[in-house]
Amino acid sequence: MKKFSVIFLIVFLILSTALVKNSTKRTDDEIFTIKENIRALKKDFENIKLEFEFLSSTEKLLEFQNLYFDDELVKKDINEIKIIDQSTKQLQINNLILGNE
Repeated sequence: MKKFSVIFLIVFLILSTALVKNSTKRTDDEIFTIKENIRALKKDFENIKLEFEFLSSTEKLLEFQNLYFDDELVKKDINEIKIIDQSTKQLQINNLILGNE
């Protein structure tokens, strides 16, 4: 009876160790995958952030205007902007509706 309980204890410990090891391995794989996804997203974020900051600076926009458009760009009042709706058979011209109105 004593031998049986010792063998049972050893088998139980081996099985429980294998289960713990497998679950730890799965968890480590999930953590690795998530870290890789985060690394790729951080890289994309940094590139997009750099592009946004580079293109949206006023100095750069003025430089691009002078470089590519010369005097072709003119300032417009936002109330003068209209929307042309062609979804029906007739053209409809509507005023621009801003999000905070």
